[in-house]
Amino acid sequence: MDGSYLTIAKNGDAVIEVKRSKFIGALRTVRSAQEAEAFLASERKKYHDAKHHCSAYVIRGAEGAPDIVHSSDDGEPSGTAGKPMLEVLNGAGLKDVVLVVTRYFGGTLLGTGGLVRAYTDAAKAAAEDAGTVRMALMQQFTAAFDYTFTGSIDHFIEQNGISRPGAEYTDRVRYELAVSEGSYEAAVKSLTEITSSAIEIVKGEAAFVPV
Repeated sequence: MDGSYLTIAKNGDAVIEVKRSKFIGALRTVRSAQEAEAFLASERKKYHDAKHHCSAYVIRGAEGAPDIVHSSDDGEPSGTAGKPMLEVLNGAGLKDVVLVVTRYFGGTLLGTGGLVRAYTDAAKAAAEDAGTVRMALMQQFTAAFDYTFTGSIDHFIEQNGISRPGAEYTDRVRYELAVSEGSYEAAVKSLTEITSSAIEIVKGEAAFVPV
């Protein structure tokens, strides 16, 4: 599995109008093809009176498997909707995302070139609204220690680019930390030395987190 990938920072939504036809774009994070299809179904239900609900999604392949890539024109002329939408996702390098563009026909035929431009523009607008974030595979762990070491540990965390998603301050300090998988052992060694072994470290799971 790759160490990092790019995805959307938040839900992306956009509406554009071309010759009275309305194109409604919705870009969401998904973890599987099943989730992508479920979101498509929800958009069909939401805009049940629209004729076309075109879609594209890219799902990261697991453990070296190829990415799951899919697009659908949903009744539009072949290659005028799903393919250009997918090209926007691929061009931005986005993964674990689904994009649905719903079209309300405005009474004027746009032609194949006009449709490609419209679906491309709707996809780009939704992607721009969503923004991007890089996700990296990090080893998560917790560290519990006495307040005496807080300053030294905070300095170490800051200097070494260690992520600290959470912290608790009770009778001891308890940090939730995350480091790149290859840096975990070195981080544990350094934290142990800083506290003269007066630290309790519990290794968690490796997971993708924003960086």
